[in-house]
Amino acid sequence: MRRALFAITGLAASTTALVVLKGSPGTTQVAQNLPTAQPVNPTPQDVGPSADPAVGPPKPSVTAGPPSSSPKPTRTAARPSGTGTTAKAPTAPRTTTKAPQSTTRRVTGPGVDNEYGYVQVQIVVSGNRIIDATTLSLPSGGESDIHSGDVRNRYNGTGGEVVQKQSANLNTVSGATATSNAYKQSLRAAIEQAF
Repeated sequence: MRRALFAITGLAASTTALVVLKGSPGTTQVAQNLPTAQPVNPTPQDVGPSADPAVGPPKPSVTAGPPSSSPKPTRTAARPSGTGTTAKAPTAPRTTTKAPQSTTRRVTGPGVDNEYGYVQVQIVVSGNRIIDATTLSLPSGGESDIHSGDVRNRYNGTGGEVVQKQSANLNTVSGATATSNAYKQSLRAAIEQAF
């Protein structure tokens, strides 16, 4: 019975020694990649007082060679696609939204001569709208003052017909047909410059 026990213990000890010396399958690659110039012998500090001579010498620590790969998965910053429960639709490129800058500007039409005098119109544009209209020049003297006043009152200002219609398609002022037509002509040219 003692012999059987010694035989089994000896077999177990020799198998353990072979496994320790040969190494596990994951570490054989590291042992094979050791530089040949460096001996792999344990130093006296590696052997402690509790070393069991039946098991064999302790396994030397190996520091040379490529780093062993870890079986643990590494975390990545990107999430694999298809793992979420909801998918976001692709979004359009971001645009910066600034407060719109004031685009108010004054545009002056050309001067137009008619039989009663000289007519010139200036409009104030904000964005794509006419917000004001004014005459820089209208015929004057005699009855022209009255008719020019009628044209000015009908077309000019923030509440005038130019701002209401946003075009040069204005109604002609009765009794001031020539001055109205000259005003429309200067206005049309100013609108074309503005837009």
